[in-house]
Amino acid sequence: MTTPLTVLHVIGVRYHNSELDVGDARSLDAYLQHDVYTAAGVPHTYVEPRINDTERTDDEPANLGLIGGAIAAEVAAGRRAGAAILMTGGNCCHITGVVGGLQAAHGVDARIGLVWFDAHGDFNTPKTTRSGMLGGMPVAVAAGLALPQWRIASGIVAPLPTERILMVDVRNLDPAEEQLIRATDVQIARVALGFKGDLDLAEAVAALAAQVDVIYFHIDSDILDLSLVPNHGTGEPDGPDMTQVCAAIDTVMATGKVGAYAVVSVYGQATEGTQHAASVSIASGIALIRHGIVAWRAAGMAAGR
Repeated sequence: MTTPLTVLHVIGVRYHNSELDVGDARSLDAYLQHDVYTAAGVPHTYVEPRINDTERTDDEPANLGLIGGAIAAEVAAGRRAGAAILMTGGNCCHITGVVGGLQAAHGVDARIGLVWFDAHGDFNTPKTTRSGMLGGMPVAVAAGLALPQWRIASGIVAPLPTERILMVDVRNLDPAEEQLIRATDVQIARVALGFKGDLDLAEAVAALAAQVDVIYFHIDSDILDLSLVPNHGTGEPDGPDMTQVCAAIDTVMATGKVGAYAVVSVYGQATEGTQHAASVSIASGIALIRHGIVAWRAAGMAAGR
């Protein structure tokens, strides 16, 4: 299932977890002001899904399923219309909506692969987590290992098989989380020479692409070194620079199987004394989005699509 980038459906998520953000905390206004979505030179549509607050309950995983379901509806609509999907804003909790939307559009039996660029695995469960942070659990949720109310409401009928998950970098894993990952078929690759990872990126990406129909390519901006996302809520030092991450993006896009791409967790809201940090992070988000969609378009053109 090749996915040429000829039309782009952009889903801007103006939420932190299930709570609607005020201002430009998710950097969506900054992206629009910088006209980032036109970089690939193809037509694009733009939507911001919303949930009905009257449906919220005291169960936050269920609330995450509500926003996941709203995202899934937009992903499915875009894919059925033949568009490539770009999700911006939001955070890693919102990946379930992308997976659910791809299943809705392509069928429960579609072989969906996840390429996960992040400083963290987000593979904790309520039994392994040290912090209780739900943002550290969405990949495990998508894989069917925890919190089924979140997964099901997001439209994921068939949990994502762990052999179709490739994590890149994940330089900070909780001990119990890493033990859980190692007990599954999840693969871990290094983003570039000299960085943590079991496998060579190009070989790992090629192996994944050979066994899936469509790839969801997800980037949390904290894969970058902390100096490039200085106000990130979970930023980590000792990470790759923009050149190294962009080269890794090229490797994934060159498969021709990316159907959905996401750049999340770019903190755009500046408070007193944080204006410079916010501007640095926004610039990094813009660079990741622009480079990704240009590489996506170039991969399709090189294949004659």
